[in-house]
This record gives sequence, C-alpha cells and structure tokens, in this order.
Amino acid sequence: MRYAVVVEKAESNFSAYVPDLPGCVAAAESQEEVLELIREAIDFHLEGMRESGEEVPQPTTIAEYVEV
Repeated sequence: MRYAVVVEKAESNFSAYVPDLPGCVAAAESQEEVLELIREAIDFHLEGMRESGEEVPQPTTIAEYVEV
C-alpha cells in the first residue's frame, strides 16, 4: 500500500504524520531521517492493527501542490 505522508518543518526538527493512519507520527532532526522513521512507524502501526484484529484502512488521502 502507498500512504500519503505529510512532512512539516519546525524550528529545530522535522515531523511527519499519515492522515489515513491517525496516531502514526515521527519526528527527527532531518527530513531524510523523519522519512525513514515514518516508514518504520507505518509498518509498526499496521502490524499492531493486524495483531489487534483491526481492519487496515486503505489509503484515501491525495496530496497535490497548488501554485498561486
């Protein structure tokens, strides 16, 4: 599956979250590191959902850039 990930730059770090997986987040000092960590967080999140018998949601979020 391919989930959309939102990466945000803060004052001293980067954070990332997955809109289709509430609670699935990561934070790190660099953008590259936060992307690596969010991949691991997604795997861990989905594994936990499966083990708990929860239905894994299909990706539905679409991300686009709009120039203004």
